[in-house]
Amino acid sequence: MMFNRSSLFAAATALAYSSSCSAFAPSSQVGRSAAPAAIQSQQQSQSRQYSKTSLSMAGPATIDLRGKVAFIAGVADSSGYGWAISKALADAGATIIIGTWPPVLKIFQMGLKKGSFDKDSELSDGSMMEIAKVYPLDAVFDSPDDVPDEIKNNKRYAGLDGYTIEEVAKAVEADYGKIDILVHSLANGPEVTKPLLETSRKGYLAASSASAYSAVSLLQKFGPIMNEGGNMLSLTYIASEKVIPGYGGGMSSAKAQLESDTRVLAYEAGRKWGVRVNTISAGPLKSRAASAIGKEPGQKTFIEYAIDYAKANAPLAQDLYSDDVGNSGLFLCSPLARTVTGLTMYVDNGLNTMGMALDSESMSDKNA
Repeated sequence: MMFNRSSLFAAATALAYSSSCSAFAPSSQVGRSAAPAAIQSQQQSQSRQYSKTSLSMAGPATIDLRGKVAFIAGVADSSGYGWAISKALADAGATIIIGTWPPVLKIFQMGLKKGSFDKDSELSDGSMMEIAKVYPLDAVFDSPDDVPDEIKNNKRYAGLDGYTIEEVAKAVEADYGKIDILVHSLANGPEVTKPLLETSRKGYLAASSASAYSAVSLLQKFGPIMNEGGNMLSLTYIASEKVIPGYGGGMSSAKAQLESDTRVLAYEAGRKWGVRVNTISAGPLKSRAASAIGKEPGQKTFIEYAIDYAKANAPLAQDLYSDDVGNSGLFLCSPLARTVTGLTMYVDNGLNTMGMALDSESMSDKNA
C-alpha cells in the first residue's frame, strides 16, 4: 500500500495530538504541589517550536563547576569510587564537602591531616584537592529520635552528635546555604557473605536500610536545599539484575531497590525541585571496603574473583580504574547531562551486556 508524504504527516500529526489529549496521560500535577518556575513557564507556553539549548559546543566540551557545592556521603579513604567522584568534581572547580561514618571519622581526619591521601589528591593542574569540610554522618538514622541508646553510648561515637541525615542537612544549609550536587556512596550489608537462603530478616533489612533507603532519606532531607538543575548520584552494582554468587546478605536486593528508587525519585524530585537523579552501575574495584568481603585464608577475596572474571569476559578487556567512574560521575553531575535523569549508567567495560562467560570450561574448545 502506498502513501504520499502529506498523508503520512497528517496521520502523524493526528496521532501526536490524540496522544497528548489521552485520558490515560498522567496529570502534570500528580505527586507535586507546584513545578519549578522554569517548568511552569515551559508548560504555559503555547508555542510548538523547539527552543535551542543554552549549552554552547563551539569548541572542546568543558565542564566548569566553580561556585557549585557538592556533598559526597560515604567517603572514608581514597580507595573507593566516592573519592574518585569527589576528585573529578573538584578538578572541575566544585567545592567538596564530605559525610563520613562516625566510627572511622577520626581515622579519616587524621589521614587527611598527615597527608596520607596526598598522592591520590593531585588534580590535573598539579594542585591538591581540598575538602572544605567533613561532617560525621550515619545514614541509617534519619533524625535524632532514631538513634538508640546503644549507639549514643558507644565509644566509637563518643564526643559526636548531629550525625543523623536530618541534622547533617541542616548543618550543611547553615554552612553553605544551597548545594548543587549530592552523591550517595554508601553500602553496607552485615551478612553480605551469607547466601540469601541463609540471610536473616535483620540482616536483609539492615542491608536495605544502609544501602538503599539511605539514598531516599538523603534526597528527602537535602532536596529542599538543592539548587534547581542539581543532580543526585548514587552507585549500584550488576548484582541488582544478575546473580553474583558471594554478594549476599540481601545486598543484591538492596541494589535492585536503589535502581528502582532512582527512577521514581527522578520523577518526583524532578517535578518538585527540578533536580536530576541518576545512578552508576560500576564494575568491580579493589577498594578497601570491597576487599573485606569473603576474605578466606589462602584464597582470593570476592572482589579479586570479580575483577578477574570481568577482565576475562567483558567486551573491553582492560583494567577499570576508579577515575573512570569519577569521570562518568562528573558528566552526570554537570550541565552537559542537563536532560539526563532516571538513568542507570553502566561503567564496567561492557560486562553488563554479556550473556555467556567466555572463560567457562564449556567454552574451552572454542577459546583454544
